[in-house]
Amino acid sequence: MKKTVKVVAAIIENDQNEILCALRSPHMAIPNMWEFPGGKVEPNEDIFTALKREIEEELHCEIETKELHNDIVHEYETFIINLIAIKCKIIGGTPLPTEHSKLIWLKRENLASLVWAPADIPAVELLIQEK
Repeated sequence: MKKTVKVVAAIIENDQNEILCALRSPHMAIPNMWEFPGGKVEPNEDIFTALKREIEEELHCEIETKELHNDIVHEYETFIINLIAIKCKIIGGTPLPTEHSKLIWLKRENLASLVWAPADIPAVELLIQEK
């Protein structure tokens, strides 16, 4: 049986209505694809706490979580991911790519130009429809 991994992802929007996109580094699983930053939820951790912690660790900035964006299950070859995307806003610091190759801010209508990790695609499609 494949292991299910519970992951939270941040949909971070700035004042120019741009969304933060993160490029997975060549050393990560699912390398060189774009995703929303975040990470695994630890046992007994709620999703909002997990996301704040992950963003602090990965991007060295502080976020405020707003509402749930979407919650999907995607099956990869070796594992199953339950990806919970949450809308957020930065309240302290500037995002730095410590684990990712690159971070960029993009308008909703340009999100489709990137090659996204498969599990992130439903969140991207929802964002594009929102405008």
